[in-house]
Amino acid sequence: MHRLFVPPDQLAASARVKLAAEQSRHLVAVLRLQSGAELEVFDGRGGRFRAVLAGDELEIREALPSERRRVDAVLVQALAKGEKMDLVVKKATELGATRVVPLASERAIVRLERGRGEARAERWRRIAQEAARQCGRADVPRVDEPLGWDGVVSLLRSEPDRRALLLDPGEGAVRLGDAARGLSRVLIAVGPEGGFSPEERRRAQENGFLSVAMGPLVLRTETAGLAALAVVLHVNGELG
Repeated sequence: MHRLFVPPDQLAASARVKLAAEQSRHLVAVLRLQSGAELEVFDGRGGRFRAVLAGDELEIREALPSERRRVDAVLVQALAKGEKMDLVVKKATELGATRVVPLASERAIVRLERGRGEARAERWRRIAQEAARQCGRADVPRVDEPLGWDGVVSLLRSEPDRRALLLDPGEGAVRLGDAARGLSRVLIAVGPEGGFSPEERRRAQENGFLSVAMGPLVLRTETAGLAALAVVLHVNGELG
């Protein structure tokens, strides 16, 4: 069954939803759907509905069972160059992250001015929405504008029950799989290619981060972030 995103405020307003011109054109001209075709609608917040195409509208017929997540996992990913952040957002959505926070790390190669950061975040949100549609998720992860360490610390202080892990395979780091086991709310922070700076490590330690490692291999930042997310979800029964 084809899936379609509809904002939750539209679903709450009426049992009939007016399709945007682009959506209607895609369903009719590209997918060749006709009136009466059934679709699954999701609202990005976990709601799923069975709907029927009626011209340029959708008739919402019934609510479908909602999915429940065992793990609320936030990925704080240092900004990566090129389209690597696009990949991270897409794959993190597919894996099951609930939030992706791009991190303007001290050693990150990428530097985004405020205006560009907002535009890039909008692009990442569209990527997350499309990835959710394709993989069958009913919720869409929140994607922030790039934050510095102050923003990450503020996030943690607003959620004191969330365990914070720093992927930093130095002396004293524990295995990620061991540290993440049994956690239902977790944040995993991944640095850039050059790793976190001493000041970033100090601030992380002061704010309760536990340093973790995944093994002896040196991974690129985008690989490390997705691998770390997969480990956290796997050991807690969300994957595998």
